[in-house]
Amino acid sequence: MREDICTIPISEAFEENDGCPICRMRKTVEERILDYIMGAAMMEPDVRIETNRLGFCKEHLGGMMKKRGRLPLALILESHAKELCDNIFSSSYQKNGLKAKQVHSTCFVCEKIEWGFERMINTIYLTYERDKEFRDLFDSQEFFCLEHYSLLAANSSKKVMRKYYSEFNKALEETVSKYLENLHSDLEKYCSMYDYRNNTENADWGTSKDSVERAALFLTGISE
Repeated sequence: MREDICTIPISEAFEENDGCPICRMRKTVEERILDYIMGAAMMEPDVRIETNRLGFCKEHLGGMMKKRGRLPLALILESHAKELCDNIFSSSYQKNGLKAKQVHSTCFVCEKIEWGFERMINTIYLTYERDKEFRDLFDSQEFFCLEHYSLLAANSSKKVMRKYYSEFNKALEETVSKYLENLHSDLEKYCSMYDYRNNTENADWGTSKDSVERAALFLTGISE
């Protein structure tokens, strides 16, 4: 598998086995792209053309501002600001507003993430089909978040996984349904512990104390 700023070895994300591996993969790609855009890429003419045209969403501009070094960011923003001056504020008020709205709704980093992420998902299918060690890793995951469970299930294909299509989807389904059942049980336990009859000094919360945080992570990917 070719590795670049948008791909990482699939097994690396799955070997950690702590939370949703697809969330980890996406986060890693995002960090690599932010490092890339704040590094050598800022001097690449093709990249500068794209950053000028697309700009950055609030989330990823905030991520860039957290990186070390203000000069690379200043150079990128100076070039982008000039693009806005030259191509937006040069016609009627109505057209200016439409152009600004279009730029405001796009992001260079988001587009790169989606480009790389799509290829990573396809690589998961291919690796599952070809590599028994990876199949074992996949089948032993703690859970997949709801978003990425639906993504993997909806996009799996018999054309890609001719031999292991059914096994893949069965393993995915069993992993998520088992986790969700346990999560629901812990949430029930958590709620019941607020009953004064249960919430005594030596009350046993079991594994329920962090069930709200785990539910948020499973449902939306929010970790805090």
